[in-house]
Amino acid sequence: VLSLCCEACKKVIFHVPSELEADTLVGRVDLKECLQSADFISSSDGNFKILEDGSVYTTSAVSLSAEKKTFSILLKDIQEHVQKKIHVSLVEEEKKKTRHARDTVLKRTKRRWGPIPSVMIENSLGPFPLQIQQVQSDTAQNYTIYYSASGPGIDQDPKGLFYIERETGNIFATRAVDREQYPSFQIICFATTPDGYSPEVPLVHTIRIEDDNDNAPYFTQDLFEFSVLENSKPGVVVGRVTAEDRDEPYTLHTTLKYRIVSQNPPVTPAFSLHGDTGVISVLLPQLDRELVSSYTMLVEVRDMAGQPFGLCTTGTVVIRIEDTNDNAPSFKQSQYETRVEENRVKVEILRVSVVDLDEPGSPGSGAVYEIIKGNDDRSFEITTDKNTNEGVLCVVKGLDYESAKQRILVIAVNNEAPYMLAPHSQQLSQSTSSVTVHVLDVDEGPVFKPCLLRIDVKECEDIGTNIGRYIAEDPETGNSEGICYRIPPGQCNWISIDEKSGEVRTIKVLDRDVGEMRRGQCNITVLAIDRNGKTGTGTIQVVIQPGNKNYPRIAKTEYIMCRDRKPICLTAQDGDESPYSTPFVYRITDRSLASSWKITRHNDNSVYLSPKGDIPFGIYDIPVSVTDNGGKVGENYIKVNYCDCVTPTECIGGPIVREARNVTLGVWAILAMILGSLLLLLILITICGCCGSGVMHRHVTDDCANHNLIISNTEAPGEEVMDHNIIPLQNTCDQGGYGIKTGDQQTFEMVKGRGHTLESVKGGGHQTLGSVKEGGGGQTMMDTCRYSYSEWHNFTHPRLGEKVHLCRQDEEQKHSEDYLLSYNYEGKGSLAGSVGCCSDQHEEEALDFLDQLEPKFRTLAETCVKR
Repeated sequence: VLSLCCEACKKVIFHVPSELEADTLVGRVDLKECLQSADFISSSDGNFKILEDGSVYTTSAVSLSAEKKTFSILLKDIQEHVQKKIHVSLVEEEKKKTRHARDTVLKRTKRRWGPIPSVMIENSLGPFPLQIQQVQSDTAQNYTIYYSASGPGIDQDPKGLFYIERETGNIFATRAVDREQYPSFQIICFATTPDGYSPEVPLVHTIRIEDDNDNAPYFTQDLFEFSVLENSKPGVVVGRVTAEDRDEPYTLHTTLKYRIVSQNPPVTPAFSLHGDTGVISVLLPQLDRELVSSYTMLVEVRDMAGQPFGLCTTGTVVIRIEDTNDNAPSFKQSQYETRVEENRVKVEILRVSVVDLDEPGSPGSGAVYEIIKGNDDRSFEITTDKNTNEGVLCVVKGLDYESAKQRILVIAVNNEAPYMLAPHSQQLSQSTSSVTVHVLDVDEGPVFKPCLLRIDVKECEDIGTNIGRYIAEDPETGNSEGICYRIPPGQCNWISIDEKSGEVRTIKVLDRDVGEMRRGQCNITVLAIDRNGKTGTGTIQVVIQPGNKNYPRIAKTEYIMCRDRKPICLTAQDGDESPYSTPFVYRITDRSLASSWKITRHNDNSVYLSPKGDIPFGIYDIPVSVTDNGGKVGENYIKVNYCDCVTPTECIGGPIVREARNVTLGVWAILAMILGSLLLLLILITICGCCGSGVMHRHVTDDCANHNLIISNTEAPGEEVMDHNIIPLQNTCDQGGYGIKTGDQQTFEMVKGRGHTLESVKGGGHQTLGSVKEGGGGQTMMDTCRYSYSEWHNFTHPRLGEKVHLCRQDEEQKHSEDYLLSYNYEGKGSLAGSVGCCSDQHEEEALDFLDQLEPKFRTLAETCVKR
């Protein structure tokens, strides 16, 4: 291979065969002539790779299709921000042989060019230079081969550590090597001919430094500190010591063993050390902090699995024994005595101390005192002084010399932490001590009994009412002689107290609805002064109890009642509280009105007011008394406007008075209307009679229709009417004609004047028999105009009575001409029964014959069918 360098860093030409196999060395470019330190080397053509020494190799088979192939080598220095480019040209070599002894084209074949890795002993003593390996190429049999190498230890740090002989390929070391610093070296070996051709791919050769046990193991800490609770069981893990070795891992040089060299204090060994793991465990079953508070141990670690010839290091371990509450506190004295003046409070009277062997300041030695006897009234209190661990006994309630001249207390002590029984200790009873407190007599002021007196006062009591007595006693004498009382100023001015007797009286009317009395109570301080000027204080709590000061009254007193006579709901109100309010008792005080009006209970507050029977329209003033639960009676007048109306809005301006129209009907007019009604009913009877003879099944022939309508001017009944029920025309209900059945007689009446009708399908706001049948609910929907005699009677009887009443009041007897008519007995009634719209209540079926009538009678027949 001919290598020419034309103008460095610009162009390099290689003459190569036209076919190149993969991993074939093309040539070498001197990169340092272009850039001394290149951090990045790359090829613009992926078919070629560039090594650090400038060798160019093919990555795949390359064929020169043209006589020339070019690519570029890019060099970059990242730190200096320098970039250089080298142009490489591949030119097909000439066919003419130019070599005399080596005229054959060299092809890459697999040769023996890869010795095993070299090994050099760490810290070798020489002699140096020390041969460690030889590399050779089989091409040396045919060519003159020169060997060279580069990499760490040769031309890189540490430089000059190795070199290779140019002719023989022997690799020598020039000095000793530390494995911990350089565990191995990777160098690149080259084999080239004198003209620069490389028949071999550069060899990456590894030189491994074999470890020597030149490093002793060392502990990771200068001092290991652990702690463990006293009385811990054997086997409890205390901690772990760790060591490291810089020699080669997983060899005897780094296989470590631990052991305890010594223990201080030099008593029975208390701990064990695991040789392989370095774990320290409890060995002694009785670790007592009160005897030994801490242990110091000297431990050793040795490599070579603990062999005597191994390297070793020692370390220090300190184990502190933590305290547990295995010692109960006990009082230094079993009895104490102290003195205190009576009535003194918040004063320290005694300090007690205890002995505890546990660690001071720990929960196991912190004392907790309590009084277990003699403090039922809680006059004493004992606390712990955290600084001294003493018990401080104080008086929190004043003592009375006259009641008890001395008090005996029993005090017990415990620890903050619960007691733990040690294996070598015994259960102890709680330590107690008795304290005798002598009470010293002191001249005292008067004392109120009780110190707080509650007085309940009824609301609105008269001024000066005696509401109680509040006196004090002299503790020395036990009586109230010579004591005077007074109320200091600046308090609620509700009461006064007699200076000598202590009687309490009101000085104003106590009303819960006025000013400061709204809250309902007041606390008043009272002073008691004895002959010596000693004073005592007490408190009177005045509580105003609700009274019965308000009369119950009915909120609404004016009402309008219409024809439906719907009951009126009366509701009373009372400003008092329970028990002086509800339930209320209502009563009509006027006897005459009580006979026509009634009161019905609704609830505790309300009642219903309604008339007992028929009463005339008009305005009624009804006196109603309301009595509350406290017996207070309130008189109320209820004004009821009983109006002829349907809704109360019709009578807001006053009662409705309907004037009768000035229309009179004579006897002949009435008879004409009656005869017309009878004629219409007879026509219906004839239609029903000729269309069939059966009750349940009727058949109508074609020629029967010609006989349905007949001319009749007689009042006699039809001849073929067998059924006692008459089929009414529904439309007749709207015309004001009625038929009522009274025994065997039948009468008809046409009513005009006050707007009352038996049937009014559209309603119009008037009361009808249909509404009476529905229970007065104001419904206008009819049950096909069929009603019983009792219903007819209940509807007409009160209205006929009203009309008769009007006739009596008429001086000219004009109403009598219209309403008071005389009828003579005309004989036995017809077998057909009552002729009226409300008579057919049973025969609702068997009307199929109406479907076969001729068209001209169909309209008439449809009115006969119950819808």
